[in-house]
Amino acid sequence: MKVETEIKKWGNSLALRVTGLMAELPGLKEGAKVVVDVSADGFVVKPVLRPAKKIELPYSERELLEDLTPSKAHVDALATPTDFEMGD
Repeated sequence: MKVETEIKKWGNSLALRVTGLMAELPGLKEGAKVVVDVSADGFVVKPVLRPAKKIELPYSERELLEDLTPSKAHVDALATPTDFEMGD
């Protein structure tokens, strides 16, 4: 999508107004943090991607595996892959 717009004076700076579809498509909203990639050809504005929140699980992997033994893990009940499944 290409949108023709105009750079305007805003105080001592220049401003580009983000309107209509320019704001709706990338999901920008007031106060959103953005990264501006500037090059000789112009600039690209992208929303800052926040890392996913770390989920606190009630048990650690170590706690879950603490008392695990082959008999408790039911290793004897695991299927044995065929030669075909192994690529032979």
